[in-house]
Amino acid sequence: MAELHIIGQILDARDFEEENLLCKWSFQIGSTWKVIEGLAEGQTATDSNRVEKCSVFSHPLDLHLSTRGIQGWPKLHVEIWTANALKQCWPVGFGVLNVPTHPGIHNLTIPTWRIAPSNIWDALREKFHGGGVALARKELVYSQSDRYKLSTTSTAGSVGVELMLIFKNFKKFGVEF
Repeated sequence: MAELHIIGQILDARDFEEENLLCKWSFQIGSTWKVIEGLAEGQTATDSNRVEKCSVFSHPLDLHLSTRGIQGWPKLHVEIWTANALKQCWPVGFGVLNVPTHPGIHNLTIPTWRIAPSNIWDALREKFHGGGVALARKELVYSQSDRYKLSTTSTAGSVGVELMLIFKNFKKFGVEF
């Protein structure tokens, strides 16, 4: 089988208005892919971004995958959450990145979006009480099925990611990069 090694790190979250950010992440793969070794999901530590509007995570990523076909190529799904002094957490950004399809080192930026408040009360609660709207079905971020039903707004924030990709045995299966 062909193999893909994803080694890298989630670097930071930039330009978010909120403080005390953390990143929940997961690799989404198709049915022809199998995790050989490593973690396909996780969470970073919380970092405060009071001065520079940049939360530094430097969270490692290390995943070894095998596949019988290239359908369902891996995607990196990220959610940026904020925490207040009462240890309440809520999402402030969602994003997805298609893993590049050529080997080497890649410095990438994932733009994020959030769910728009549906009425004035939701907007006030989000602004003053703390608490953005969370998704009941996380697959809405990376799948095309029902995303059109969401009312969203883009955020000024983005997530920096560094990935090193190593490909093995793809030529044997007729895939050239």
